[in-house]
Parts: sequence; C-alpha cells; structure tokens
Amino acid sequence: MSARWLLLVMFWAVPGWVVPVSAQQNVRVPVEQAGRTVQLAAQLFKPANATGRVPAVAIFHGCGGPGQNTARMAGLLASWGYAALVVDSFSARGLKDICGRNWPSQADAETRAPDIDAALAWLGTQSFVDPKRLAVMGYSYGGGVALLRALAPSPNSSGARAVVLVYPDCALADPLGPTLTVRQPTLFAMGALDDWTPPAQCRAVIDRIAKGRELVETRVYEGAHHSFDALGLPVRYLEGVGNRSKPGGCCGAHYGAHEPAWKKFVADVQAFLAKALAP
Repeated sequence: MSARWLLLVMFWAVPGWVVPVSAQQNVRVPVEQAGRTVQLAAQLFKPANATGRVPAVAIFHGCGGPGQNTARMAGLLASWGYAALVVDSFSARGLKDICGRNWPSQADAETRAPDIDAALAWLGTQSFVDPKRLAVMGYSYGGGVALLRALAPSPNSSGARAVVLVYPDCALADPLGPTLTVRQPTLFAMGALDDWTPPAQCRAVIDRIAKGRELVETRVYEGAHHSFDALGLPVRYLEGVGNRSKPGGCCGAHYGAHEPAWKKFVADVQAFLAKALAP
C-alpha cells in the first residue's frame, strides 16, 4: 500500500458521526527546539455561547498528521463546553505522513514531547480558558508521546490535570524504567484487536505504576482495531507500515473503523473529562 494512499485515508475518511460545528480559528503555538522557536500550526475550537472561563483540551495526532478523527473529537469537545486545540506537530517541521517503514523513533518522540507543554502553556494564557482545568488527548503515536510526558520522572510542569490516551504507542514508555508514577487521572482507550499498538503493551506499562495506580482507568473495546474512530473506513491491512510491536519494528498492521467502539469511546471520554476537569 502506497504512503500516498495511506495519507489520503488518514485525512479524508468520511465521517459517519455528525457533530455540531463550533467557531474555529487557525492559530500558532510557539515551542522551543534546539535553540530556535518553532511555530506549530493549530486549530482552535471554541464552545458556542460559553460564559466565563472554560476547561480546555490539547489534542495530539498520530503518525498521519491531523485528520478527520481529531477534528471530529474537537467538535464534540466544543459541543460539551470545552475549548479544544488540535496541534499540528508536523507541518512546521516539514513532516507529512510518517506511518511508513521508518516508524517514529524514541528520539523523535522525545523531541515532540515539549509540544505538549507548549500547547498547554498557550491555552493557559487565553482569556476564555481556565488554566487550572487543562487536559491532553493523544492518538496512537501522539498518545505515546503524551504517555511519555505524563510519566516523566519529574513532575509535569505544563499543568495537565487529566490525560486521555487513544490507542497509544505504549512501547515508548519502555525506557522510563521499572517503576512509574502517575500524577493525574489518565484514561487508556484501546481496541481489543489492535495489532499496531496492542493493549498488552499498555497493560505492561500500567503494571509498572507504583504510585498513582488508582488514577488510571482503562477501556478496551471488543471487536475494535487500531483507529476504530476512523468512521467510514473499512478495516484494512496496511502491509508496509512500521510496527513497533513486531520484531525489528516492521511491518504491517490492521486499521479501520468500528462504530460501536467509537460510540462507547465518546461516552467514556465525556464522563472521564466531566469528572477529571470538574470545577
């Protein structure tokens, strides 16, 4: 399967779930990298008719870049009364689809991790956002980066009060050591049939949590593969993609929608954030 085809799939899967469209704005989020400032493109979704300061969620995409799934979730969050910031970690760095054989390395993930701090810091300065009610949501590779940041040995300086990890690349947490600490409510949402970022890898990470285990919630959706939220896209096998869960990191994985899992996931995220970001 060509990288071009995969990129089109990532971006243009037809949404099968209609979400009220809220006000959107293209913004830039500055992040320091190697002695220079990189201006990350981002799309801000604001809740309609909001009064006072609202909670906010920074959303981080997977290896295909921002797509219909992240935009759909941002629209849902806005309809629930949250500000949502979809951060593009790729375009300012000249990256596009990186789902091919050169799957993102540990170093790539560590370079991207400060994007989370920068996005939350940016949200915290907005007059309509409550800086004490910020969350992070990461998908796949972006979920692995969010996990890496959430489990960092030093306390999270960005102020995230909650973390949602959507079929995350949990193998990125391997170098963090045998004993881990969770400092904020964290939700793992995974497909039971995921062979790209398997739930077993995340269970292995959770088993290493010595402090804050009570803050972790897990949801495993039966019958669902990786990217169960890619509504309108039948499950396919992507032969050429890198896969960290296979020997040598290569190759092949299943990918595609599972609408029952998506519906459960939406309900789970809504309940989790309502509790974790309560005033």
